[in-house]
Amino acid sequence: MESISFIQWCLDHLNYWTITLLMAIESSFIPFPSEVVVPPAAYKAAVGSGDLNVFLVVIFATIGADIGALINYVLSMYLGRPIVYKFANSKIGKALLINAEKVHKAEVYFDKNGIISTLIGRLVPGIRQLISIPAGLAKMKLSTFLLYTTIGAGIWNSILAAIGYYLSKIPGIKTEEQLMQQINAYSHEIGLGILISVILLILIILFRKKIRRKKIEVK
Repeated sequence: MESISFIQWCLDHLNYWTITLLMAIESSFIPFPSEVVVPPAAYKAAVGSGDLNVFLVVIFATIGADIGALINYVLSMYLGRPIVYKFANSKIGKALLINAEKVHKAEVYFDKNGIISTLIGRLVPGIRQLISIPAGLAKMKLSTFLLYTTIGAGIWNSILAAIGYYLSKIPGIKTEEQLMQQINAYSHEIGLGILISVILLILIILFRKKIRRKKIEVK
């Protein structure tokens, strides 16, 4: 209860530090949606409620996402696969909405798409928070991991901030409940659009690889 109260306090007092902290939590193995942080912060920045800037909201949210992802990456790298899976199947892991199936799904996604999946995975619902785990297990180069994570998280946070900024221009929104309803609607639609785009991108990459292999075999 105390942890929930603390998170609620952070949401009620959004500033660059609480945004960074909440996004670090969201990007780690603790389940917490980024949709309840970035869009409201961007909304407050756009309407002039608080000393926030939309661009700085994105920057600090991305820094927080990097910190959370780095926690998963380091823990996975040093603990190893057996302990990670054992934790995922533990009561604590299940309480955090993690299980071996989800970790395995993230690993399969990483294995199929290589290091670029660290970037693309940040945009895929259900994969976003866990994609840093297989990167750590595979001992992916830290600089590459941070680069791709920053780009992916930056894109997603920019999208969320754009939603919050756009909603600030709609006169019908007067309460926090109305704001969150609109945010959820837009984020789900955009998330679905991104997921479809990612699938198409992966299919294009696989198709091009297949063509290259055939050309090599012909030679």
